[in-house]
Amino acid sequence: MADLQALFHAVDELSPEDLKQLYKYILENRIEFVDRQATSQTPRTLGLHAHLGKAWMSDDFRDELPDDSLPYQ
Repeated sequence: MADLQALFHAVDELSPEDLKQLYKYILENRIEFVDRQATSQTPRTLGLHAHLGKAWMSDDFRDELPDDSLPYQ
């Protein structure tokens, strides 16, 4: 956490021109990262975990919890 605070402090000290350069650098690298990741992903396989069975939810899932079940009181 201290490193993150030091980074914020360093960014606060940058000149307006340096802030523009930093912003441009972040945008360029983020776009490159997204493009690289999108092209390398393999397509999802439908039914990959079908052998595990169907998912189900109990009928009382949306019911109110009793007061004694709350973790913080």
